[in-house]
Amino acid sequence: MAEVIKMPKMSDTMEEGVIASWLVKEGDEVSTGDILAEVETDKATMELESYEDGVILHIGIKEGDAVPVDGVIAIIGEKGEDIDDLLKEIENGGGSDKSDDKKESDEKDKSDGKKSEKDSGEEIDASDVNASLITMPKMSDTMEEGVIASWLKKEGDKVEAGDILAEVETDKATMELEAYEDGTLLYIGIKEGDAAPIDGVIAVIGEEGADYEKLIKAHEQKSSGGASKKEDKEEKKEKSEDKSSDSKSDSGSPKPTPPAESANKDKGGKDGGRIFASPLAKKIAKDKGIDLAEVDGSGGNGRIIKSDVENFTPKQKSKEAPKQDSSSDQAMSIPQVVGEESYEEVKVSQMRKTVAKRLSESKFTAPHFYVTMEINMDKAMEARKSINEVSPVKISFNDMVIKAVAASLRQHPKVNSSWMGDKIRRNNHIHVGMAVAVEEGLLVPVIRFADNKSLSHIATEAKDFAKKAKNKELEQKDWEGNTFTISNLGMFGVEEFTAIINPPDACILAVGGIKQTAIVKDGELVPGNVMKVTLSCDHRVVDGAVGSAFLQTLKGLLEDPVRILI
Repeated sequence: MAEVIKMPKMSDTMEEGVIASWLVKEGDEVSTGDILAEVETDKATMELESYEDGVILHIGIKEGDAVPVDGVIAIIGEKGEDIDDLLKEIENGGGSDKSDDKKESDEKDKSDGKKSEKDSGEEIDASDVNASLITMPKMSDTMEEGVIASWLKKEGDKVEAGDILAEVETDKATMELEAYEDGTLLYIGIKEGDAAPIDGVIAVIGEEGADYEKLIKAHEQKSSGGASKKEDKEEKKEKSEDKSSDSKSDSGSPKPTPPAESANKDKGGKDGGRIFASPLAKKIAKDKGIDLAEVDGSGGNGRIIKSDVENFTPKQKSKEAPKQDSSSDQAMSIPQVVGEESYEEVKVSQMRKTVAKRLSESKFTAPHFYVTMEINMDKAMEARKSINEVSPVKISFNDMVIKAVAASLRQHPKVNSSWMGDKIRRNNHIHVGMAVAVEEGLLVPVIRFADNKSLSHIATEAKDFAKKAKNKELEQKDWEGNTFTISNLGMFGVEEFTAIINPPDACILAVGGIKQTAIVKDGELVPGNVMKVTLSCDHRVVDGAVGSAFLQTLKGLLEDPVRILI
């Protein structure tokens, strides 16, 4: 079924976007993740990705033309699909919704409207409030929520347009949130460390003394339709049932029942008689794992109510010393080990969420296989020592591996490929990503055209990227476009490991540390320095023979580093 592609909101202030250039034309087949066009926003020129597989059936906006946010710019669907009716709907302002869907949506809106009116009464008019809501902007194409890393302003502060209000942690980096209006910071709704969804209210700026609460209530009424109030009503209903139950206990009931106090006292623990407690108290006790047999009731006739459970403190049970067997000659005394079970829950950062999502998709969708090889690094160690005597920047073994990998990819282009669903993309350029561990997760800055760069050039870029990654200063262009990735844990003393492929690459190289060991040379056992590398391959793109040939070439270059420079 054909799907409409609309202009996304690529920044918090964006109202329309200009199609700078189309990278596809009508009739082209595209896959999820393909770049369809370059869109010029009020902040920058960004890439518009496809979120569907199919054929471009219609392009409605020419290059250089502007289209408002949510305006239709193209249609994607199956080859030969009839879209005449859909085009008529778009011309008439119907968008991509089918009549049935629209009808269903209208009915849902009506029912939601009735529900909202029923729950919240009259619609709140906040037009007289001289203040504006600050909502969480979408700061990257994959961002779904943002975490307030730190507030740089506090409630009551005067702010001007352009002032930095807070630092927001997205799934890619920590970015600054600017104020777009002059005024007073009246309200902060999200604490440091908490997350807010896209378009969620995080603060209010306006005239000092403005009724910002009215503005927030109006926003909540429109967005939630009184759902939260319904939950409050249910909770109040439960509380009223508790009070009603207590009053009934005080006034008595038609059927004579034993007093709750005596019943609770005679219950004798878990296996005793009936425990008299309110339904809400029972629910809270169940949630907290509290045994009602240990709780004293303060309600009518000793009935256990909500406050009794909430204020309950478990009593320390005295343990009797184990009786020694008089018949035994020697009594063994076992010391009591005193300890406390505890744990700490840490909120998942946006970066960690993205790493988890992307690598899970890679691991569970791409059929991985692994090829391991040992490389004698004796000559590489000698070469590095000589190179560093004349190099303007210190060369590391990782820099030598990057250069050797780039040279090997030039000889084995099938490894420098990507799986695109119904086709395989052979990349003619070589962009090597280097995995950098940071506190929140993993970043992969990209050394572009690595095969054309000298060792000193690669070393300079690698050091600069590593520093930027740790300081959260990487830009979007720094981590995009990799065609092959290297993950090196040798500096941690790791001898050998396997890595998960970093999409959209078809392979990733896991590099271990250099270890001195005994090797056979010219028929004799001599000491040598060996490094193990493991190539993870996507079997849909790279076969075992191709991956092995690549490693053979890499081994030859590192065991005779002069060949890298040719």
